Amino acid sequence: MQSYETILVEKRDRVAYLTLNRPAVMNAFNQQLIDEFRSALGEIDRDDGVGVLIVTGAGKAFQAGADIAELASMAPLGALRWNEGIVRINAGLEKLRQPVIAAINGAALGGGLELALACTLRVAAASAKLGLPEVKLGIIPGTGGTQRLPRLIGKGRAARMILTGEIMTAEEALKIGLVEQVAPDGEVVRAAEELAARILANAPFAVEMAKDALEVGLDLPLEQAVQYSQKNCIACFSTQDMREGTSAFLEKRKPVFQGR
Repeated sequence: MQSYETILVEKRDRVAYLTLNRPAVMNAFNQQLIDEFRSALGEIDRDDGVGVLIVTGAGKAFQAGADIAELASMAPLGALRWNEGIVRINAGLEKLRQPVIAAINGAALGGGLELALACTLRVAAASAKLGLPEVKLGIIPGTGGTQRLPRLIGKGRAARMILTGEIMTAEEALKIGLVEQVAPDGEVVRAAEELAARILANAPFAVEMAKDALEVGLDLPLEQAVQYSQKNCIACFSTQDMREGTSAFLEKRKPVFQGR
């Protein structure tokens, strides 16, 4: 993996780890981080040796949105282009071939929660705080939160979070389906790794096709979404892993998938 300055990227046992590495400013986005994040996503997407990506933050925060010091000095057009970079990061996470697990080790506020929403799954540390407090600053969530949050937890609950700017605990987030799991503080990456291992135990192409069907289907009418997912399903029938999986089932043994 390439070396970066504002993020750390490594790979172990088919899991890629992308750690936001600006702990002094709660891993806030600046232009360099935006550029490096987008580059790393392209590198990971092209790597057939990566089956799952885990995104987390260095220090006490997951990610706390924009670097206000940098953003405040920009003219409107510059701010738009800067913000578009983050929009494309979030879109890139959704379009990534591999499932993405957000290991929310601390505060995920504003753009940080929007980043987590673009991931496939979310595991939060017990002390993590989550919210979209932009209205308290006179703005609104600008990188997809107003659209992804209601798709995940429903319009009413999303409206309350967005319009009040209230911050919630990890346990509250778990109850409404904002996160899928809460882990003890200091163990959130390990919990994400355990979840990744359960995903990696399955056929790689089937996992990729399932993720693609999930992400694309959300934006299609139901009938079209079903037709799209059917094509992904049938594509799996041409793989050696499908034959291995069905044979293992009939022979009552554990399958050995090869990614072919």
